[in-house]
Amino acid sequence: MSGAPGDRLGAGAGSGASERRPVHPALHTRFCELVEVDYPIVQTGMGWVAGPRLVAATAEAGCLGILASATMTYPQLAEAVDDVRSRTDRPFGVNLRTDAADVDQRIALMIDHGVRVASFAQAPSPSLVDRCREAGLVVMPTIGARRHAEKVAGWGVDAVIAQGGEGGGHTGSVPTSLLTPAVVDAGGDSVAVVAAGGFFDGRGLVAALAYGAAGIAMGTRFLLTQESRVPDAVKAIYLATPVTGTVVSTAVDGAPQRVIRTELVDQLERDTLLRSLPRALTNAHAFSKETGASLASLLKEGRAMRRGNELSWAQVVMAANAPVMTKAALVGGRTDVGVLPTGQVVGEITELPTVAELIDRIIRDATIVLDRLGGDGTPTGSTSSPA
Repeated sequence: MSGAPGDRLGAGAGSGASERRPVHPALHTRFCELVEVDYPIVQTGMGWVAGPRLVAATAEAGCLGILASATMTYPQLAEAVDDVRSRTDRPFGVNLRTDAADVDQRIALMIDHGVRVASFAQAPSPSLVDRCREAGLVVMPTIGARRHAEKVAGWGVDAVIAQGGEGGGHTGSVPTSLLTPAVVDAGGDSVAVVAAGGFFDGRGLVAALAYGAAGIAMGTRFLLTQESRVPDAVKAIYLATPVTGTVVSTAVDGAPQRVIRTELVDQLERDTLLRSLPRALTNAHAFSKETGASLASLLKEGRAMRRGNELSWAQVVMAANAPVMTKAALVGGRTDVGVLPTGQVVGEITELPTVAELIDRIIRDATIVLDRLGGDGTPTGSTSSPA
């Protein structure tokens, strides 16, 4: 069970006790109550990035870490869950593929090990939502449109991550500033909304709360921490990327995906579909072997992608590029043959703190901003975060 807000503020951080402030009560939101964490911050389930060390560090800092299982076989997931549990007894989540052939087995594993949250990159079916909720899991899909929020709210999900266009990886075109309040309105009182896309500091957390969200989710900011397992040389590329250094491309897998603009991405943009297909077919086979997903399940997902996104079969085949090319860069360090998913916020990040230091800073700065706004919401001075 989570400790009281503020009990763990600054744990492991470099700032002295004299610099710490009490946590503003506005930072203990309905999301904190729902998932039993101290602070309304989520570390997203980034494939190949969100491993046990990062997830446990996030949990220990009082936030929700989500383990990425979409790129794992079932035995790898079981080992990863055990690893997280050996590092922390605090709540965490697992990100699942809704089309995985062994999704029921994975959910059973989560239940047995006391995992708190079932996170989904795709909308889970109503039956899957019921299965998770009956077992006591908090269900939290990621969505990118108001209509999606209305649909999953009707299915009884507990929370949603609403990712705006600034977000990394597969993303939509609606900016976070417009998407978040629309999703909050659509979800009503029954769904806790976590805003994602463009967040990296305490000011952003306060802005999300002002939109009506109950917290924020961050991917790129957590990727660029000391506990992230991304190779240092690759992190250096991220740190050197300006705000204008990303591109939303359909050339990787047929769906819009925000990545760092590299020579490889430019080449993919120039390639014809005919030249791209052989690589995509090879990657589909590689992804099948890597994750244990059958080609039949990939075909099933392909059919769903066609219906939901109006893609051609050629584009569906290309969809296998994303996980394999992402792994090449984020695990193998091969940025010459791999892609680097990122949020646009990458251009605002210049250093690699520990997770504890990052959370301490965000909560401290959000508290400062809220104190400056005053109890009635009237600004009493500048809301700029201290350097």
